[in-house]
Amino acid sequence: MFNTHRTWQEELEIIDRTMKAISGVTDPEELIEIYWNGIGDLIGIEDYVAVSRRHIEPPYYLITRSSRFTEHYNPWTEREKLPRMTGGLLGEIAYANRPILIEDLSSRLKEDDPAWFYLQGFQSLVALPQYDTGEGLNVTVMLYPPGRTFNPAIVPMIHWQGGLFGRGTQNLVLRNQLGEALLSLDREMQAVGNIQRSLLPDRMPEIPGFEMAADYETSSRAGGDYYDYFPLDNGEWGLFIADVSGHGTPAAVLMAITHAVAHAQPGTHTPPEALLEYLNTQLAEAYTRDGTFVTAFYAVLNAQDRTLTYARAGHNPPRLVRGDRVLSLDEVGGLPLGLVPGQAYELARVLLEPGDLVLLYTDGIIEATSPPGPSEELFGVGRLDAVLVKCRDCGAEGCLERIRAALTTFTGSAPPPDDQTLFALRVL
Repeated sequence: MFNTHRTWQEELEIIDRTMKAISGVTDPEELIEIYWNGIGDLIGIEDYVAVSRRHIEPPYYLITRSSRFTEHYNPWTEREKLPRMTGGLLGEIAYANRPILIEDLSSRLKEDDPAWFYLQGFQSLVALPQYDTGEGLNVTVMLYPPGRTFNPAIVPMIHWQGGLFGRGTQNLVLRNQLGEALLSLDREMQAVGNIQRSLLPDRMPEIPGFEMAADYETSSRAGGDYYDYFPLDNGEWGLFIADVSGHGTPAAVLMAITHAVAHAQPGTHTPPEALLEYLNTQLAEAYTRDGTFVTAFYAVLNAQDRTLTYARAGHNPPRLVRGDRVLSLDEVGGLPLGLVPGQAYELARVLLEPGDLVLLYTDGIIEATSPPGPSEELFGVGRLDAVLVKCRDCGAEGCLERIRAALTTFTGSAPPPDDQTLFALRVL
């Protein structure tokens, strides 16, 4: 079967050239063409036919390849154009589930055989299946005209190599399908992320005597962090930040629900505990029964007397930078939203002074990690406060830029494992 006129060095060269050629191929059809050209040079195969019963109901099968095809179709993308048959000698071979060697093909082939066109004129054949979960779903048939012989002793080696190649081809097909599925999923995630980001404020309000800035980054295409503001009566403003448990699309959906509920009842935005209690009831009774929850901080800013009245539902205490000190707004707290219906929340009030800086943030900031290694650490509240102390003389936007730069340095520019949101308020 092998060309006995070649040395082993020449055969090795053919194999090596073929392996190099297929090593970077991602199209299974191109892979098979290169392989067949290489193996054809090695064992002198000029005539062949290939059949498949993958995704075909018995007793039917498809002719996927043939040296007698006048037009070649891609078995993966043009499957509907392939000849579909049943019965006959190729039908026996397709469903035999074992290698078949026939040395008297001309006497066994009948003129009414459905595959007469592909088999007539040949004296012998070697049919080798490629298995998938124990079933020979694809079979390659090598055909020999009268006067050509093959050495049965090397058929086991050819069967072994062909089987491995068949598995490799199928793995390539599965990899491509997985890649397409992931691309489709990524497009959907990107669409979800775009919708989610459209729910966030496109710009911060202008409040006399104050400067505001926000920065938002998701760990994936979509995330569960949420910040917002609400214009209230008497020149007051509601400032809101929240963090949905989990990541990705589920968190983004619950974030959108929280946004919708928060905007559904304008009269519930003051006092602060009223909004948190309203959100908690709505989420717990209808949306978070699977154990998910939302941490939140909500404050009402009175720009006239510079007071910040707030309530907190399991959220990270905001930081108040005053001179060279960083204070924690943790006087009150409560359970996250969506866990227990009827949860009450307490109020606290702080009088802001000129030059004060208030930072609202989600836990993705302080839980950012250093590069993997034996000394892996969290960014932590301490590092955040150290940056904030240096922000006492810069504006709200400049402070967020410093925090973001510090995070980038600390994490080695690694993508964030959790959503990260910063919301700064500077008293002028």
